[in-house]
Amino acid sequence: VREVPAAGRYGEAVAVAVARMRAGEFDKVVLARTLELTSAREPDLPAMLRRLARHDPAGYTFAVPSGPGRTLVGASPELLVSLRDGRLTANPLAGSAPRSTDLAEDVRRAVALLESEKDLHEHAVVVAAVREALAPFCTALEVPERPTLVRTAAMWHLSTTVTGEVSAPDTTALDLASALHPTPAVCGTPTELARRVIAESEPFDRGAYTGMVGWQNADGDGEWVVTIRCAEAEGRTLRLFAGAGVVAASTPEAETAETAAKFRTFLHAVGAAL
Repeated sequence: VREVPAAGRYGEAVAVAVARMRAGEFDKVVLARTLELTSAREPDLPAMLRRLARHDPAGYTFAVPSGPGRTLVGASPELLVSLRDGRLTANPLAGSAPRSTDLAEDVRRAVALLESEKDLHEHAVVVAAVREALAPFCTALEVPERPTLVRTAAMWHLSTTVTGEVSAPDTTALDLASALHPTPAVCGTPTELARRVIAESEPFDRGAYTGMVGWQNADGDGEWVVTIRCAEAEGRTLRLFAGAGVVAASTPEAETAETAAKFRTFLHAVGAAL
């Protein structure tokens, strides 16, 4: 098991980003790290996929080729956008808290997340960006005023379901997904500056991580999800990805703990642990 970067180095990158945000340079950046698992034999990807689907039945489980000899496997909780018969749905997630195996503590964490000023701000930034990206395509767009909670096996997330009617009949699901990508939930804001901060801070290439995976039919209807809670398999190596949204109120300890919690989805599927 190898962490890239190590937890301490990741925390240092978070601290630098927080200092820059408090100085007014930018508003948010999503910083990620990886966990490389190497075993004596190649992982059983079909079995892993089944375990992921059972572990998070409400998620979007996928396995797609990502390069020669490489497969991207994941169980994403986040719908980027879907389009059916002219009606779109987007479900941005931002603001997270790890689940607890103790029921009372799990409920306390959920309530705290709903009341957290830091997480509500992080979520509002993402929802505003989604609204701005989708509005030009729509005759009507419905955006709830406050987020709700969704849960996976490992995490609580703040969630907003955005719906709308597209104005042009030739608009496709991929048009909408391309307009949305990358949302502040996986990149940051302002987007181009956040991209540069990510490139400066992360000692690895994200590849397909935080991209999008999905489908579209000949009518333009389709469904695209954000490629998070995923790993790339190549030979005997499985590389896991996890990120955390960093804002001015973030702390290195909390964001490092959040990435560790997000790794647990995959660690459970392969029987490994940090």
